[in-house]
Amino acid sequence: MNKFIFVSGGVCSSLGKGVAASSLGALLEGRGLNVRMVKCDPYINVDAGTMNPYQHGEVYVTDDGAETDLDLGNYARFTQSPLSRANSITTGQIYKAVIEKEREGRFLGRTIQVIPHITDEIKGRIMAVAKEDPDTDVVIVEIGGTVGDIESIPFLEAARQMINEQGRTNALSVHLTLIPEVAQCELKTKPTQHSVKAMQEQGIQPDVLICRAPVMLDDPTRMKISNFTNVELKAVFVSFDVSTTTYELPLIFSKQGLDQVVLEKMGVAIRHANLKPWTKMMEQFHSRQGKLRIGIIGKYMELHDAYKSVYEALFHAGLANAVEVELVKVDSALLEEADDPETILGANGSSPVDGVLVPGGFGSRGINGMVKAAQWARQNKAPYLGICLGMQIMVIEWARSVLKWDDADSTEFNESTKHPVVSLLEEQVDIIKSGNMGATMRLGKSETLIRAGSHIQAAYGDKSIWERHRHRYEFANKYLVEMTGSGLILGAFTADGSLVECVEWPDHPWGVGVQFHPEFKSKPIAPHPLFKAFINATKLTKGKENP
Repeated sequence: MNKFIFVSGGVCSSLGKGVAASSLGALLEGRGLNVRMVKCDPYINVDAGTMNPYQHGEVYVTDDGAETDLDLGNYARFTQSPLSRANSITTGQIYKAVIEKEREGRFLGRTIQVIPHITDEIKGRIMAVAKEDPDTDVVIVEIGGTVGDIESIPFLEAARQMINEQGRTNALSVHLTLIPEVAQCELKTKPTQHSVKAMQEQGIQPDVLICRAPVMLDDPTRMKISNFTNVELKAVFVSFDVSTTTYELPLIFSKQGLDQVVLEKMGVAIRHANLKPWTKMMEQFHSRQGKLRIGIIGKYMELHDAYKSVYEALFHAGLANAVEVELVKVDSALLEEADDPETILGANGSSPVDGVLVPGGFGSRGINGMVKAAQWARQNKAPYLGICLGMQIMVIEWARSVLKWDDADSTEFNESTKHPVVSLLEEQVDIIKSGNMGATMRLGKSETLIRAGSHIQAAYGDKSIWERHRHRYEFANKYLVEMTGSGLILGAFTADGSLVECVEWPDHPWGVGVQFHPEFKSKPIAPHPLFKAFINATKLTKGKENP
């Protein structure tokens, strides 16, 4: 029988439910269990694809092209759980599906209600993930939002029903709460007590508590929490602030016995824990020497989560290259205003960078700043990685600087340009006219064929790769002859040869742009080869400058 673990949160948002759920998944996998992860998002949007990054952080894309919440990125980095659109459930999806069934007459004229119809749809989707693979042992379901939010009630009710239907040994509640510190001297448990009370009012008694706190809690404090929440003392755990990395949390939770208590409560025989990949990763963390400053030239710099997977992939690559990667976040709009990018990026600036990365994005704001950054990196021989929009920026910069087409641009930013070196994909033309912007881009994984002798080929060590896409615009093939004739290297194409997937600068230590999003496939215990190659090239280039 499948086991289910429902992870909920209380007191306030952004406590780290996703990381806690992912860490638990990693621990159970270390015990030999086959784990699946599910995220339930209370927002009414059908998916995260049309959300502003400032609203909800980055959009994580799965192999099958689902645009999901960034927590699925946490699941991918911490666990081996396969992820698809089935692993992301939103209120919008649930109501849309139920309404469509009602319109089709599948409820035989009955009144449609939150209970049982909405909750049945939620349970049905969770069960579908559990039954997708007969080898699945545990499904960890993270319920977004905070207990007490009106939006989360249907998901909590579905969890309550499943716990009742499956039995306490087959369905557990893990609740994450906050232990705030008052005046930097006193930890307060009252918010946690009220949070558990709110869960009990929903009909759910948490089996396990994870307390988010600035420091490790002492036994008297944990006993007080246990007494006031009706949770066993041995099931009260602490997620305290770490000075290293959140990737240490599986080891921290293991030391506290989280996985052992969960296995006991689920009636699963205790198995040997294999956490060698995580201990090795922490050894790499502590053995890093030196620092590389990577300039991230983007549009959404105020919110760290807007480029979450990119930042994490750089960290992973730093581990693989035994070097600390410092993120230098540069708003592209500031570069746009600067007379000389050297004053921001180079030795004349307050924070000179060793390498440059331009990530994906949409809209015209700050684009010319990105072009300046690409030009600076190309002319100063600084390693450069362009992702999606970052590759298109390389093409625009090359056309303006080398081919002297001053007005060269993407039709996304300038429809009337005489040199549209980046243009709308042919299949996107009618979509744009229709105004249907949800889940209509080129999405999900597809095959890319790499040309021999390129930097990208050296990074992957293969001729064929599969990566994920999320874009509407592409390198304009009508300029292939001019671009290649002037020296620009085309390093990869789609399997049918119709679309350019990679461009590279000639006579440059490492200038690579790719149309896909490699950051989605990077893990701390398995860094992505393209990011590893980028950081390695940056390390070597800096070493030559400072022998």
